Amino acid sequence: MGLIKAAIGAIGGTLGDQWQDLVKCEDMGNDILMVKKTTKSGQISKGSRIIVGPSQVAVIYDSGRILDATAEEGVYEFDESSSPSFFGGNFGAVFKEMWQRFTYNGTPAKEQAIFYFNTKEILDNKFGTASPIPFQDWSHAIPNQMTGTLAPMAVKVRCYGKYTFKIDQVDVFMRNHAGVSDIVTKDVLVEQMDSEVKGAFQNVLNELGNSTYKVPVLELPSNTDEIKEMMDKNVFDEPIRNRGIKLVGFVIESVSLDEESDKKISQYEMSSNAFMQQGAVIGAMQDAANNSAGSATGFMGVGMMNMASSTGMMGSAVQNAFSAQGASTTSSPVDPYHKNASVANSTSNQETTKTICKNCGKEVIGKFCSECGTPVEEVKKCPNCNMEATGKFCSNCGTKIE
Repeated sequence: MGLIKAAIGAIGGTLGDQWQDLVKCEDMGNDILMVKKTTKSGQISKGSRIIVGPSQVAVIYDSGRILDATAEEGVYEFDESSSPSFFGGNFGAVFKEMWQRFTYNGTPAKEQAIFYFNTKEILDNKFGTASPIPFQDWSHAIPNQMTGTLAPMAVKVRCYGKYTFKIDQVDVFMRNHAGVSDIVTKDVLVEQMDSEVKGAFQNVLNELGNSTYKVPVLELPSNTDEIKEMMDKNVFDEPIRNRGIKLVGFVIESVSLDEESDKKISQYEMSSNAFMQQGAVIGAMQDAANNSAGSATGFMGVGMMNMASSTGMMGSAVQNAFSAQGASTTSSPVDPYHKNASVANSTSNQETTKTICKNCGKEVIGKFCSECGTPVEEVKKCPNCNMEATGKFCSNCGTKIE
C-alpha cells in the first residue's frame, strides 16, 4: 500500500471522474500541529486522491500501522498494491531515515486515515522567568582583598522574550507526543515546553556569565545569536528535541533586576562615580595620608571608605593607599602653650566652624566629605577668639595658630 503521485492536470481532466475519495487538509496556520483526516466510511478506497499542501507532511495510518508518508506537496493516488513511493520534499535524507524507523508491513485495512503534520515555523511563543534567576555580572566586578583578584557580582534577573519552533522529526513527534489524536494544538505543547525552555535558558545564562564570555547583565537582549548558538552547541534543549521538535529562534525582549540586585549595582556605581570625580582618587588618598596631622586625621572623611568597603568594592585600594604611607607618617606635636585654650574653646569651635561640601552641599567634619568623598579646603580658626586666620598667628589677638 502507498501513494502514487498523480499526473499533472488529472484533477480537472478526464481522469477526475475516476477518483473514489478526496482527502485533503486546509492550511493549519500557527496553532494546529497535527490533524487527522479520513473518509466518511473510515477507509480510504483504492484510487482515492490525497492532496498534500505546502509545509505539510502526510502520513497514512492503517489499523495501528504506518503504511506510507510524503513531505512533498502535490496530489497523490492511494494504491493498495504499491510500495511506499516517495521520500522527497524538505526532509530529504532525514525523511528516508525516518521511514526506516517508522514504517512496517501493512495488513488488511480496518481503519484508515491520513495524519497531516504542520512543519512550518510556529511563531510568537512567549516565555518569562516569574522568579528571578541568578547571573554572574562581570561588568560590576568586585575585588577580592585576600587574593588580589576580581570576582563577578552575583545578581538575579527576570527575563522575558519569545521563541519559535518547528516539528523536525515527524515520527518522533507522533510516537512521543501526538499519537493518533484527532487534533493537536500548540497550546498544550507550549504549556509543557515552558519549564523546559526556561531550563535551557538558565543553562545559557550560566555560560554567558562565566569568565569566558563575561556578558554584562543588561546587554543580554543584544546577544540573541550567541544564545541560540550556545543552545544548539551544548544541546541545552534536549528535552524539547526528544519530542521531535527543534527550537528555531530565541529572542530576549527585556531584562530587569530584582530589588536587591538593583540596589547592589546602584551602590557600586555610586562608589565608582565618587572616586572617578576626583580624577585620581588614589593620589588624593595618598595626599591625605601625607597630611601633617597624620593619615588617620587626614582621612577624617572615612565615610567614603566605609561606603566602598561595605559593598566590598574599593576597600582594598583605600587601605593600600594608607599602608604605603603609614610607616613614614608621624603626628605633629601639640603646642603646649595653647593646649588648654583649644580644649576650652572646643565646644564653641564645633558650633561655629561648620564647613559645607562644594559638591553635594552636605556638612563636612574633617578634610573629606563623608557623603561623596570630595576634599574640602582647610579653613584655619584661632583657638582663642575663633577668628579666621591665614598665617601662623591670629591677626586679631596674636595667638599662635597650630
